[in-house]
Amino acid sequence: MSRTAPEGFTEFVVTRGPSLHRTAVLLTRNQASAEDLVQTALVKAWRSWHRIQSGHEAYVRRIIVNEFATGRRRLWRGEQSFADVPQAVAPDHSDGVSVHETLIAALATLPPRQRAIVVLRFFHDYTESMTADTLGISVGTVKSQTARALVSLRVSEQLVDTGFSRSVPLRKGLSS
Repeated sequence: MSRTAPEGFTEFVVTRGPSLHRTAVLLTRNQASAEDLVQTALVKAWRSWHRIQSGHEAYVRRIIVNEFATGRRRLWRGEQSFADVPQAVAPDHSDGVSVHETLIAALATLPPRQRAIVVLRFFHDYTESMTADTLGISVGTVKSQTARALVSLRVSEQLVDTGFSRSVPLRKGLSS
């Protein structure tokens, strides 16, 4: 691998990095895992940057989603902790859990593919066809998985207690 960044790569990382990181956080629900996921995707994109003519963000986002889906099945044994990590002081949420945390917790209950579809469709406003292309699946699969994910979110314990589940749309033919 070359030591100098391919043309346009550094600018891409600076401008689109935060968006890619948000996607990874929504998928993994963990800052450290999200950073690792984005770093892995950027390393893979670096290697093939010269072949990507356009759509750099879509290409890298697809790597992120694919790595997330396949990485959950792999066991990582490369890192070992040898020291005790000090306990982090948690912020005071005595007034209740934030809307953001509640939605992230509910999203985490979905299977990886459904979670990826919901993130792409509703967080990034991808169309059904863009989502299908990104994930390498059919539009029909995107539609059915979206419907199943929304039904799961409607009955999610995290959302039912807060009243959010009433605002999650249902597909025609499905009842609450």
